[in-house]
Amino acid sequence: MRPSLWTQTLSALLLPLLIPFAALGQTADVITLDATINPATADYIRQSILAAQADGAECLIIRFNTPGGLLKSTREIVSDLLTAKIPVVVYVAPAGAQAASAGAFITLAAHIAAMAPGTNIGAAHPVGMQGGEKDSIMNEKATNDAAAFIRTISEKRHRNVRWAE
Repeated sequence: MRPSLWTQTLSALLLPLLIPFAALGQTADVITLDATINPATADYIRQSILAAQADGAECLIIRFNTPGGLLKSTREIVSDLLTAKIPVVVYVAPAGAQAASAGAFITLAAHIAAMAPGTNIGAAHPVGMQGGEKDSIMNEKATNDAAAFIRTISEKRHRNVRWAE
């Protein structure tokens, strides 16, 4: 099977960067996360960061595709990314992949955020499960909290705060 034009172009662009990296014996650990964000995925990312640091990897690359998930797990992952001792790259891929909802927070928290063509990021808004006036107030509080959270992440990583909100 012949490589696609995209694969050939990406290889041509990355090869000059990788040759010196490989010549120095430097490595990058790579994991794939294609799932909702939950306690198990938070633990997977935490353990992967710790393993990459222990391996002496120069960075951890997370090939990422998620429709979103739990805010508590998202906060844990974001904290792990912001305090990682090595750079963490979140690469939303392959084409058709998404970093939706919680995935947007995680992507923005990475040291480097990259996206393959044909992917998307966004729709980071808390989702309530019930209705009513009381729930409306709680939804507003949750929305304000999420906006403050993504604003803090964006400021920390020098990203476009206005876009993130």
